[in-house]
Amino acid sequence: MKPTARFSTRAGAYAAFRPTYPPEAISAALEGLGDPASLTIADVGAGTGISSRLLAERGVMVIAIEPNAAMREAALPHPHVSWHDGTAERTGLENASVDAVVTCQAFHWFASAPAFAEFRRIARRRAAMLQYERDERDRFTKAYGDVVRAFATDDTEALRARALAAFAAFPGVRVSRSAYGSRQRLDRDALLGRAASASYLPTSGARADALRRDLAALFDRYARAGSVELVMETHVLVADWQND
Repeated sequence: MKPTARFSTRAGAYAAFRPTYPPEAISAALEGLGDPASLTIADVGAGTGISSRLLAERGVMVIAIEPNAAMREAALPHPHVSWHDGTAERTGLENASVDAVVTCQAFHWFASAPAFAEFRRIARRRAAMLQYERDERDRFTKAYGDVVRAFATDDTEALRARALAAFAAFPGVRVSRSAYGSRQRLDRDALLGRAASASYLPTSGARADALRRDLAALFDRYARAGSVELVMETHVLVADWQND
């Protein structure tokens, strides 16, 4: 399945159950760019707008680029966010039309030379990548990861790891890196919904039934006061050319 189509049936779960980004990660993506209210930023692969709204709440004018219509339609509106049908390789934006590009939990779908070239073409100053991963030093988070790996239908998790390395080697520019911890609290339904939002986990048939049974058992084992916590680490990579 093409990356631009694989979330069409999962947009509702994505909007409802995906984690947000820690405030420090958003600050790191914006650091040194000046007053957020003076900025226009393209959020490429914006999904259902989780990152777009966080940027907009800082005062940024956000152009959310998302090729999947179901994901765009699931997004909550924000007066500082405008939505555009486009891809990382062909955003449809003019040369040097935004201060920066951000790509949040999406770069692994389009980590390529054409995407790098498009970022440099449209952004005057910077490209930033935000990507959260499970912090499996936590026991429950490791147990959840074990279930995910047992039922994964493809190598998306390895793809994410390769994407971090690819962005760190953004050609011709200086790249800085930082990381910030956060926790996502989930009740039983939200834990199942979190898994349903992942494009590489089954949602129908016997394997999906087994996945849900294993997750329910995991919840029963680890829940305290009706919830569990996934421990996350958000990696922020910033490629700067504003001083080149």
